[in-house]
Amino acid sequence: MKRKIVSSLVIALVVAFMVPAAFSQDKFPSKPINVIVPFAAGGSSDLLARAVEKIWTKYSPQPLVVINKPGGGGVVGTEFVVRSKPDGYTLYLGYGSGHDVVMPHLQKLPYDTYKDLAAVSRLSVHSVAICTGEKSEFKSIKDMVAWAKKENKPITSSVSTKAGAVDITITALGKMAGINIVTVPFSGGADAVTTLAGGHVMIGGGHPSEVMPHIKAGRFKPLAVALPERDPSLPDVPTLIEQGVNVHTWGSIKGVAAPAATPKEVVEYLDGTIKKVCEDAEFKKLMTDLGQPVMYLNSADFAKFLQQAYGDYGKLIKDLNITIQ
Repeated sequence: MKRKIVSSLVIALVVAFMVPAAFSQDKFPSKPINVIVPFAAGGSSDLLARAVEKIWTKYSPQPLVVINKPGGGGVVGTEFVVRSKPDGYTLYLGYGSGHDVVMPHLQKLPYDTYKDLAAVSRLSVHSVAICTGEKSEFKSIKDMVAWAKKENKPITSSVSTKAGAVDITITALGKMAGINIVTVPFSGGADAVTTLAGGHVMIGGGHPSEVMPHIKAGRFKPLAVALPERDPSLPDVPTLIEQGVNVHTWGSIKGVAAPAATPKEVVEYLDGTIKKVCEDAEFKKLMTDLGQPVMYLNSADFAKFLQQAYGDYGKLIKDLNITIQ
């Protein structure tokens, strides 16, 4: 009888020691976290993801692994995250891009942008900068509009994705200025900028981190930014409003999202780690060099901001009767 009691006690003690060990092994994160960027490498979302990836390991025991999944104007990669297991190991970076806040107003998506994704954190907001090539005769938006009306010809413009923030901004510019602008969409900002650099279109829209290297090298002439006020990254470039075109947009919002059913404690961990990354001096320096402002918002505030931006884009689309063919 004593032997049985002793044996039972020994087993109980072994189990008691094993259970915490098992739980500690399962503590999030216990393996690398995949971050899906639904655009091609080299664009503003990709550059931001690489900056976060570099600093992340200072504050988390597991690394981030950036994976580019372009296609469908950002929809392909985003849907991949929506359909992924909601365990925090597959995230979406770029949440708040055009296919999140613009495209749902114009066409049906294979998922619900807000019900099927959980906002984790906002990292930045990227303005839309409108540029032309170095050999272009345009020196301002006024020049471009005057040429289009005099020649009665369309202006061709490269844009990062169809129905994205850049596309809708350029389309709104054409509508408000009373000229025909034909947008040519690509799989991300890098391809759109490369097309403008090659002289295949007359103008192009991109975020500062995408166009600044070309501006500095003299390949691009910046014509305008679409924010309500000048962009600190391009302080010498006037807004569309300053040039008589009453158009301004949020640009492209850049945040992190997880599948909707991701546990609250996992979202809190991710948000808390991103906050530390955004406060890191090295990260701030990287972002300054990229021309991307650090504009952190926590999960709850980011979700509210997205709804506001979505509503504002919806009003712009309705007021200007914008459609995407």
